[in-house]
Amino acid sequence: MSVATFTHGPLGLERRNKNAWMMDFGLIISVVALLSLGLVMVGSASVSIAEQKYGDPFYFLWRQLLFISIGGICALIVAKIPLNIWEEAGPVLVILSMLMLVLVFIPGLGRTVNGSTRWLAVGSFSVQPSEFVKLFTLVYLAGYLVRHHAAVISSASGFIRPLLLMLVLVTLLLLEPDYGAAVVLLTTAMGMMWLAGVRILQFLLLIIAAAIGLALLALASPYRVERLTTFLNPWADPFNSGFQLTQALIAFGRGEIFGVGLGASVQKLFYLPEAHTDFLFAVLAEELGLVGVLVVFTLFAILVFRTLAIARLAELRDRPFAAYLCYGIGLWIGLQVVVNLGVNMGILPTKGLTLPLMSYGGSSLLIMMIAIAIVIRTDYETRKDDRKVQRNGSLSW
Repeated sequence: MSVATFTHGPLGLERRNKNAWMMDFGLIISVVALLSLGLVMVGSASVSIAEQKYGDPFYFLWRQLLFISIGGICALIVAKIPLNIWEEAGPVLVILSMLMLVLVFIPGLGRTVNGSTRWLAVGSFSVQPSEFVKLFTLVYLAGYLVRHHAAVISSASGFIRPLLLMLVLVTLLLLEPDYGAAVVLLTTAMGMMWLAGVRILQFLLLIIAAAIGLALLALASPYRVERLTTFLNPWADPFNSGFQLTQALIAFGRGEIFGVGLGASVQKLFYLPEAHTDFLFAVLAEELGLVGVLVVFTLFAILVFRTLAIARLAELRDRPFAAYLCYGIGLWIGLQVVVNLGVNMGILPTKGLTLPLMSYGGSSLLIMMIAIAIVIRTDYETRKDDRKVQRNGSLSW
């Protein structure tokens, strides 16, 4: 059935073409809402610590606003870059990822915070290479799945080669150590390969091997074992190893249905560590209550759903690189949100992962906005292809 028939005449076709120019407003609105809510909550959660450390209660608020501005400019630039350029740059980006992870171990360049060497000092700012590694690796893997799709789904060598790369990157992340980033990266890569059509037996073997490896790594480190045992019963040592989790749970309990009010959190007053970064959601739950929690759940659900929907449409339009990359970005955002919220609510052990688009942090915010710009570019290019087909009158329904 032709487009003209489907749209019932010229008026219908005009409406269809007009809609084709529209962006995915569900995606845009959810991102803007999360950024705005995150900015407000960073300002609220960081007032006390900013006043104590820097003499300016809005120190972290202004910096977060600066990060959002820089991220917005970068996103506008990235949204204009054709996806084929990203596909061609994949191998270079993954090499750059390895180089950045190695640089953190060089004295004078790497910066250690709370026992972890995860940052590169750049003037008065710190760059976290693991955030760049997540995106760059997904770009490379999406390109690899396109170039070697037949080998990935039919031979062991095509399946194993990208896993060797993952092993190198995950090893470097664990040396920092950044166990959370390693889990997110590996799990997202596995999800992309599953969507690419990896045989079920290979996929199951991969899951088993990854689970055993991560479990052994966790058990090999005393502090990870302590985190696991503390997670199971944080109230056994509420003033030492279980302090973070118990304070987060207290914040949730105080929030009840409508919260104690914006800015009225008690837990952020030096009770809850990392209140404006890893545990921002706990402060939000205390101040905005169950209503605020459900709003955040809904916004992230819309963001992930629309990202995966755009990926699916790209797949249907025979744009495999765009589809795999957007699938990866959707899985990455969804997984990191689940982990962060799970940690805040005591469902998962502490991982040190930020809440995308909301937690304080320049590197995570910048890379997340760039990733979403790539999704927007995918949506644009897919709609553009549809318009070309419509003009040629060859689109069937």
